[in-house]
Amino acid sequence: MTKSLDAGWFTEVFDGHGSAFSLKVTGKLLDVHSPYQHLEVYATETYGNLMVLDGCVMLTDRDNFLYHEMMAHPALFTHADPKRVVIIGGGDCGTLREVLKHSGVEHVTQIDIDEEVTKAAKRFFPALTAANDDPRAELLFADGVEWVDGADDASVDLMIIDSTDPVGPAEGLFKTDFLKRCHRILKDGGLLVQQSESPLYHTGTIIRELRDDMIEAGFSSVATLPFPQPVYPSGWWSATLAGKGCDVTRFREADAAKADLALDYYTAEAHRGALALPPFMRRLLD
Repeated sequence: MTKSLDAGWFTEVFDGHGSAFSLKVTGKLLDVHSPYQHLEVYATETYGNLMVLDGCVMLTDRDNFLYHEMMAHPALFTHADPKRVVIIGGGDCGTLREVLKHSGVEHVTQIDIDEEVTKAAKRFFPALTAANDDPRAELLFADGVEWVDGADDASVDLMIIDSTDPVGPAEGLFKTDFLKRCHRILKDGGLLVQQSESPLYHTGTIIRELRDDMIEAGFSSVATLPFPQPVYPSGWWSATLAGKGCDVTRFREADAAKADLALDYYTAEAHRGALALPPFMRRLLD
């Protein structure tokens, strides 16, 4: 992917797919080179603030709720009783905020390698960091793979891999070996959820390979849930769940239906619909 700024427009070009996405910007708010990546924040005309990492759109004020809600709530309502949650990545803290809306969650550890992302979120996306001071939240700035290696066996109910694309700092988070390490620290009945790229562009490649790797790592069931995401490649994104001794194609529908969590996208009906993959995805995943 490449980016360009021309006549007041930020454009991310998806070379391999002959497409691009643009937003009209009104100014640059931040430009930081951390030890890990290039972080930029822009003000846009219609999408609020825009965060960019290494030239790739990460989030905007206008539509980030789609990603953060679908990374958190399907998994939380699939698990029988999630108490201890771990987020790998997620430095903007939007997924952390969504997890903490569940009163039954007792502790959330978030491990992101780049503190600059969280600093930028606090300055320019304060709504995403509103739950950072919750006493159940623990924020660590470290290598997520190393943290997993040091965790006890069967000590976590739910792991959320809220990573960037499978390149650079996030590349190792898509490997079978890492998934095996995650499987080790999950309790029986535990779940893992990973952002899994575009259904339109990546079902036959990244998504299929990730699902195969999850099964190879020891998970007993997998499910991919597509959802809209206008600012990401193709405008369509996905999260893939894996269960350790549990069926991730079923969820606590009654609990999801009666929950009052002040959400903007996720509902029990949206969850049920996301589990019903379109025919082209089923063909590519068979």
